[in-house]
Amino acid sequence: MAAAATIRHREVEANGISIHVAEAGGEGAPAVLFVHGFPELWYSWRHQMEHLAARGFRCLAPDLRGYGGTTAPPEIESYTAFHVVGDLVALLDALGLSKQVFVVGHDWGALIAWYMCLFRPDRVAALVNTSVAFMRHIFIRSGAGAVKATDYFLKAYGPTYYICRFQEPGVAEKELAPAHARQVMRKVLCNRFTVHGAGEPESEETPLPPWLTEADVHYFAAALERTGVTGGINYYRNMDRNWELAAPWADAKVQVPTRFVVGDGDLTYHYAGIQDYLHKGGFKADVPLLEDVVVIPGAGHFIQQERAEEVSDLIYNFLVKFTPQRN
Repeated sequence: MAAAATIRHREVEANGISIHVAEAGGEGAPAVLFVHGFPELWYSWRHQMEHLAARGFRCLAPDLRGYGGTTAPPEIESYTAFHVVGDLVALLDALGLSKQVFVVGHDWGALIAWYMCLFRPDRVAALVNTSVAFMRHIFIRSGAGAVKATDYFLKAYGPTYYICRFQEPGVAEKELAPAHARQVMRKVLCNRFTVHGAGEPESEETPLPPWLTEADVHYFAAALERTGVTGGINYYRNMDRNWELAAPWADAKVQVPTRFVVGDGDLTYHYAGIQDYLHKGGFKADVPLLEDVVVIPGAGHFIQQERAEEVSDLIYNFLVKFTPQRN
């Protein structure tokens, strides 16, 4: 059994901001860039980092801009996909990783990873994305009848849907106030935060699922108390801007070897039409080098934490195919 890898931390100046990055594994090993979602941190990848680092990979997991120990610019328009992909590329450059790396994303990190594969495929050797599939009509303005991302969600789910609701500055900040960070993180991580409202604060007596500890909740909540949610919510507030900015890639394919992993209990697996898209050829048409779609029965949204060992194995078993010199 491989020994658990030590996770190290440092601050890296890149793309005009300071990026907090967690690292594990040897600096000469094949590099894996982990990209977290909302409202998370590098910490969401702790299990996968230890798993892969102990098996000979170099693991890098930054806090994205607006999160944790990374700079949070005040302007909403500073959180576009161009900015965040730029951060990741600049981080790799600052760390001397000029060659292609492996990328693993979840939730908003998956969106950013899809954009990275479109914008800078020269930097990505292979991709494992989780939770959020490539959805061209939401990510990219394409065709005369194109509908903005927020208009799509408004029509599909109504004005109370969280993506619609959170467009207005101050709404999310009130619902997810730092003063209630612990209750917010318990509710979000336990999948008891509904997409139509925060609801009443969760009772501290409600037991946590076996994959989540009070120490885990505290780690996320402590960061949320320090930073608030505005940085993370600004990603949602740039969905329409990203849609416009990505228009030059309207017909582009994701030309990166890819594995996609999702839980069958994840909201994202129940978007209208998504299962037909994933399993009946549409996804493969957009991502020609897609190897497979792995659906994990009974798994929810925070799949890399909820099913840590299974997801770690799925990542390792895919990436190792692209490192043939390794056993």
